[in-house]
Amino acid sequence: MTVTLGRPGHVLDPAEVHSFVRARVADLELAGRSLCVVIPDGTRICPLPLLLRAIEEGVGGRTSTCHAVVALGTHAPMSDDAIRALVGPTSIPVRNHAWWDDDTYVHVGRLAAALVTELSGGLLHDGIDVRLNRLVVESDVTLLVGPVLPHEVIGFSGGNKYLFPGLSGQEMIDVTHWLGALITSSTIIGTRGITPVRALVDAAAGLVPGERHALCVVVDHGTGGLESLSFGEPTRAWAEAADVAAETHVEYLDRPVRRVLSLIPSRYPDLWTGAKGFYKVEPIVADGGEVVLYAPHITEIAAMHPRLEEIGYHCRDYFLAHWDRYRAVPWGELAHATHLYGAGTYDGVTERQRVRVTLATGIPEEVVRRANLGFLTPDAVDAEGWAADPDTLVVPDAGEVLYRLR
Repeated sequence: MTVTLGRPGHVLDPAEVHSFVRARVADLELAGRSLCVVIPDGTRICPLPLLLRAIEEGVGGRTSTCHAVVALGTHAPMSDDAIRALVGPTSIPVRNHAWWDDDTYVHVGRLAAALVTELSGGLLHDGIDVRLNRLVVESDVTLLVGPVLPHEVIGFSGGNKYLFPGLSGQEMIDVTHWLGALITSSTIIGTRGITPVRALVDAAAGLVPGERHALCVVVDHGTGGLESLSFGEPTRAWAEAADVAAETHVEYLDRPVRRVLSLIPSRYPDLWTGAKGFYKVEPIVADGGEVVLYAPHITEIAAMHPRLEEIGYHCRDYFLAHWDRYRAVPWGELAHATHLYGAGTYDGVTERQRVRVTLATGIPEEVVRRANLGFLTPDAVDAEGWAADPDTLVVPDAGEVLYRLR
């Protein structure tokens, strides 16, 4: 059974949140069993200290072991200080998902080619080996904890996505992200229900042994408090949270704008993560318009994915037209490159971008231009002046809220 507390537009009292979470965890059968708590990294807004305190009290020392793992996907590992700031005071040991180490994983099964073809809507045709962090596989009970909000690869984040790609091997990461790229970010982002990518993720989760629960939360973007919490079986808890997020994390405009200035917050340390400032606004920009990503603190494209500087950013059709050259590149990197380039066309000679992407960051100009993106010095950005332009939208703390046209 899934239990939900809260509603759209209403920020819950922290004491109410604590009581709800503690009671739900206390109801779990944990005596003498091992528990793995899966949590987001610092790129997500989530009151983890509050939630983990309540989880710890709900566990009440009943487990044989209890630990938490940060679902990095392929994000950079968090330092010990960063983890302490993320989770607050807790006796639960917390570690990074060491996605770069093959010893991290256990093979849990394979998605057959016929199933992949069916679930992807005929866009993919190869089977997928499914590997997952052994901390989950070797635990009796797993609790997935984290926010649900519009997402460029899967529609809405959360639920089983904290396993795949959060804790998964490269195979599932590459296939799910490339499937999202084939569908295109602007098409899938903010799509409610089971998207083809979500269907693959849920199918992979079905191969994982052990008992699983999810605490799916919707965070109020303005205060950082919680609007809702849904606790229960992961697919159901996620669906209830996604319904709330669809109301509170999507803003609608009556007409497109020519320019968006996305002010990228410091929780996004590189372009790999900061690109969310483009994904969430692309749908409202007029053809031929521009999105400027303002982030002086970002000085590199992706420390964990350095080949992106060589690949560059291109539209989906460009990569498909040169597939023999790019098929060996990790598909997750190709997907990121198409997501940030955005919608575009390639006729075999000329590549055309629907919306120009300009970086006003600390990344050197030669690196930006080599990567096939526009460049602007941060000093040239006048956020206050641009906000007075009726054809410009300035988005503070960009990357959480999705903008759409009515």
